[in-house]
Parts: sequence; structure tokens; C-alpha cells
Amino acid sequence: MSTQVVAFCRVSTSLQEYERQSNELTTLANSKGWKLEATFAEKISGAKKNTERKELMKMVEYVKTHNISKVLVTELSRLGRDTLQVLQVIELLNKEGISLYIQNYNIETLTEDRKVNPMSQFLITILAEVARMERKTIRERVESGYHNFRANGGKVGRKTGYRKSDEEMREQYAEEIRLLKKGYSLRNVQKITSTSINTLRKVKFLTNLS
Repeated sequence: MSTQVVAFCRVSTSLQEYERQSNELTTLANSKGWKLEATFAEKISGAKKNTERKELMKMVEYVKTHNISKVLVTELSRLGRDTLQVLQVIELLNKEGISLYIQNYNIETLTEDRKVNPMSQFLITILAEVARMERKTIRERVESGYHNFRANGGKVGRKTGYRKSDEEMREQYAEEIRLLKKGYSLRNVQKITSTSINTLRKVKFLTNLS
């Protein structure tokens, strides 16, 4: 039985085309003797959150339910430019035993026996460190802005007694609700959406999901 794979392509603007990526990945699959089951392509900034990328979400759902062995990308940035979001997708694929094949590096995240590839783990470790540094920088900027705001008499935080309505919660966490209804675990939804487990528990309780 041939290895079943899917291709994932992305460009940042509507003025760009992803046909070159698609053609390269089709040629790659044919050269390896892999069966290309589907191609997912999007025109969206890779800095968007995973939940805002419909094609990425479709791909994740597809590979989990169609016995897919590998996801093919021409380069890692096609999966996204937000390092943390990319890592979340890779971790989710790894957990499902699905390897990410990165064409320009000619490496996969998993070995043939579906264990983490040491070389790819090295790459992922570097990415994780970059993500940590990015988060630290953002946090420092936010804290600096916060202190400056307070120093100039500004008030922060919710108004006393404020609480989001059930309808506001359903609207804000519509994607999380959709994933939970599809049977995704809290941990997997957290990896995909970056929403905290505590918030997901509240959303799950709110929508009466067993």
C-alpha cells in the first residue's frame, strides 16, 4: 500500500499564486511513490492565528480522519510565520503520528516508525527558543506600556462587576466550540487555538458538551 500524503500551500496575499508550490509538491510525491490524496491551499498571512486559517483547520481535520502519513510543505514558513502557532501544528501532527515533510530542508519531523526525527527535533528546539524569545519581548513591551499608562494616570482592567455574557462567550470562542463538538480533546484544542484549558472548560460547560 502506497504512503498517503497531503500537500499544504500558502501565499501571503491575493496577488500571489500557490500553483508553483502545488506543482513542486505534486512532483515530489510522484518521485517518492507517495499517493497525493489532497492539496490544501490558502491566501492568508502566516502570522494569523491557527483558528483564523480555515484551510489549515480543514487540513488538520482531514489528515486525522483519512489515514494520512505525511503533510508536505515546500518550506516551513508555508505552514505559518508565527513560530508558536507553527509549533502547535507540528506537535499536534506528531501526536497523531503524522510526519511533516519540509522540502527545502529534505527532512521529516517523524521517522519511518513514527518516532520524532532527531534532526527535526533540533530544528523544532531552535524554533521553540525563538518563540520563547518572541513571547519575552512582547511581554516586556506590554509591561512597559502598562507601567507608562499607569504612571500617566491611566486605569486598566475590566470595569467592576463586568462579566462576559454567554452569547459573547459563544461568539468569541466559536472556533473552539466547533472543534470541541467534533470530539477534539481539550488539550488538542488548546494546542490549535492557544486558548487556555480553564477557558475551554468554561466554554465546554457553557455549551453543555459532555
